[in-house]
Amino acid sequence: MKVVRFAGDDGPQWGIVDGAQVAVIEPHPFRSHKRTGERVDIAGLKLLAPVIPSKVVCVGRNFADHAAELGNEIPEQAIYFLKPSSSVIGPDEPIRLPTDMAEVFSYEAELAVVVGALMQRVGPDEALAGVIGYTCANDVTARDLQRAENQWFRGKGFDTFCPLGPAIETELDLADVPIRSWVDGTLRQDGTTADMLRDIPQLLAEISQVVTLLPGDVVLTGTPAGVGALEPGQRVRIEIGGVGVLENPVVARDAAGTNA
Repeated sequence: MKVVRFAGDDGPQWGIVDGAQVAVIEPHPFRSHKRTGERVDIAGLKLLAPVIPSKVVCVGRNFADHAAELGNEIPEQAIYFLKPSSSVIGPDEPIRLPTDMAEVFSYEAELAVVVGALMQRVGPDEALAGVIGYTCANDVTARDLQRAENQWFRGKGFDTFCPLGPAIETELDLADVPIRSWVDGTLRQDGTTADMLRDIPQLLAEISQVVTLLPGDVVLTGTPAGVGALEPGQRVRIEIGGVGVLENPVVARDAAGTNA
C-alpha cells in the first residue's frame, strides 16, 4: 500500500493510492484513521513530502563502495548524524544550492525508513514492528563543508537538502532493494540494500539506544557508490525499487536565500 500526503484546498491531506486515484483518509496514517469516502485523481495533485519528521537520522558509510570512492575507511562503529526537519522538501520542489557558501555539492540516493510507532531501546528483532513504511530520499551534501568540519551539520543541514517522497510504501522486502540515481537522465548510482554493512533492523536498534524514535521520524540508511557533483540547472532522479521515483530540479540560492 502506498500512502501520500498532498496539497488540499484547506491544507495538507493524506490518502491511500488506489490505481489512478487517491482515497482520502483522516486524520493521518500515524494513528487510527479512516477513509472519508472522498476520492481524487492523482493526476494533477501536488504531492508533498510524505512526512515532516521531528528529526531525520542518517547513517554514514553504510556501503563499502561509497566509503572507498571518497577515500574513507569503513568505521568500526556506525556513523550517525542528523538533518533538521527544515531540510525536508517534497517531489518536484527545487533543491536550492547555497553557492555563496560552498562550491562542491553532491546527491546521495537513499532508502528512507519512516517510523510508525515509538521506538526506545528496541532490539533488532523488534525494530521492524515500529516501521510504517519506506520512501525515497536524497541526502544532498555540501561536500567541501562536510570535509572541512569534524561534524556534518552545515554540510548536510541546509534548507532543501532532504528531498523525500513521493509516497510511503508500507510493504517492502528489504533483502535486495535496488537503489539508483540519475542526473539529467544519466545513471550515476546503481546499488542494492544487499550491500549494506548494517541492515535496517540493526540500524534502528542502534539508533534507538541513543534517541527515542517518534512516529513520523525518518531514518536514512546510507548510499551506494556513484555520488558526484550537483550543479544548478540539473535534475536529479532517485529510484528505489518497489517504492517509487523522486525527482527534483536543482537551482542556485542567492545570498538572500531565494531561488535564482
